[in-house]
This record gives sequence, structure tokens and C-alpha cells, in this order.
Amino acid sequence: MDRNIRTVDDVLELLDSLFAPEADRGTGDAASWWDGFYSDRSKPVPFFAAKPDENLVSYLERGIVTRGRALDLGCGPGRNALHLTASGFEVDAVDLSPAAIAWARDRARNARAGIRFLCGDAFTLAGSELAGPYDLIYDSGCFHHLAPHRRVSYLALLDRVLAPGGHLALACFAAGAMGSEVSDTDLYRHPHHHGGLAYTPESLRRIFSNGLTEVELRRMHDEPPESPCFGESFLWTALFRRNE
Repeated sequence: MDRNIRTVDDVLELLDSLFAPEADRGTGDAASWWDGFYSDRSKPVPFFAAKPDENLVSYLERGIVTRGRALDLGCGPGRNALHLTASGFEVDAVDLSPAAIAWARDRARNARAGIRFLCGDAFTLAGSELAGPYDLIYDSGCFHHLAPHRRVSYLALLDRVLAPGGHLALACFAAGAMGSEVSDTDLYRHPHHHGGLAYTPESLRRIFSNGLTEVELRRMHDEPPESPCFGESFLWTALFRRNE
């Protein structure tokens, strides 16, 4: 039997392997799975439409978020990155999937938007190509695909690249509406994400309580197909500010 565990990263990678068949994060298999998901651009997936999240639009319209440098974490086809750029941000956008990045680059080229796209694992890229500091980290649907042990990596990423006074904004599955509500302990007994993990407001507040202050936490507003914004009420939207 191999005995290769020597570091925290080794432990995290071993735990990643428990979820690898489902390709929820962290391995080449995950990139391949998401490539398949994004390969057909004509699929009737609501968030394939080239329009930003309604909560992101709201933050900017109300002046809650200060313009500066932004990181779009798990950018997919780039819809939120495009809106951030058009709103005056300098944007880096990262995704595991080459197919998603290719689509996002096509959209940016058509819009003549100067977005810096990176394909890879943000946790690995942090500190090198994702050097920060970022005034805004925006995450629409990435966090709820992370296995519980990768919350450690996520918080370390925030600590490394989010500027003091900067904001973390995310949209994730809401418990009782979408996603798995299995406990963290049971997830490791039977590793399976069921398409993503669901969170309560209390769990989000607890996870992000160290060094971050809640600004707003609410359900995303439903937006009709003709709306210029994306919105589905099975998601929480959360905005946190890093303490100075």
C-alpha cells in the first residue's frame, strides 16, 4: 500500500479523489466533465445566456461595491466578467474548463472587452497568476460544487488575494430549494454531491465569519426570460466585506 501523505495538500488531494468519479472539483476529470457540459452552446441552460446575475447588477447600481480589480471565480462563459468589465472593473476570470474559457474568450472578443482569462484551478493559480489583491471576488455557482474539505482552500484563497475592505459576492444553492442537504460527515461516508451542496444563511455566515462582515444575504430574485439579468430564487446571494 502506498504511504504518500506528508503534507496538508496531500490530504486534500486524497479527499478530492473520493469525489473524483463525480468530477465535482480538483482533478483533470472535473475539467473534462465541465468541458462536456459547456460543449453544446445551444443547450437551453438558463445561465448560458449572456446576461449578468441580478444581484451583481444591484450591487453596482446601489454603489455597494467599489470598482477596481475583480476576480470572476468559476467564470463559465464569462457573462458576469463581461458585465464587470463594462462597469469599469479590471477583470481576471478563471475556470477549470477549457471549453468554458474558449466560449468566454469568444464573447469578450465580440464585445471588445479586455478580460484576462485563465484556465485552471484557482487554488493552484492563487499566489502566482492570481496574485491579487482584488477589490471584488465574484462567485456565481462555484462554491456549492466544492467538497467540504475544499472550503479550507477557498478561505485560504480569500485570505491571500482579497484586498482589505474588498468584497466577496457569491450565489449558491439554497437549502430547501436546490442541492444536497446531507451533512458533511455523511458526505464522506458516501461521497456524492448530488449536483451541488445546499447552504442555509446560518451555515454561510459561520463559514465566512472569520475576517468578513456580512453586507447582504438574500434569495436571488426570479427574473423572466426577457429580463436583461439572470435570476433564480433557488439560489442564495451573499455579499461579505473583508475587514480592514
